[in-house]
Amino acid sequence: MTLMTVGEIAGLIAAIAACVFVALAAVPLLKAGRALDEVRLAVRDIGHNSVPVLQELKGAVATTNTELVKLGAVTEDAAKVTGHATVVSENAAQLSTLFAATLGGPLVKTAAFTYGVRKALRGRKK
Repeated sequence: MTLMTVGEIAGLIAAIAACVFVALAAVPLLKAGRALDEVRLAVRDIGHNSVPVLQELKGAVATTNTELVKLGAVTEDAAKVTGHATVVSENAAQLSTLFAATLGGPLVKTAAFTYGVRKALRGRKK
């Protein structure tokens, strides 16, 4: 049998130490590999699940835009109605002023004259 030299023993110890180091380093690397696989699966699931959600969101946005267009039309119609109501009330005010100016004075005088005639006729009957 041959005896090993000091250099061979040192090389053997270094080789064993390197194997132990590789074994110890492999455990965290394997765990990191599993974690990366989980991250990959999670990203894939998010990708698969986000497509339907985004499609629903797109439909909701389209529906909201349609409703906003309808609301804009209603608001424009309400503004037109308000404008027309303003014109009608201004016309009514002008008509009332015109009526008061043209017929109000003579009508009041006629009513007062009629009241006076009735009172005079009643006074004669007594």
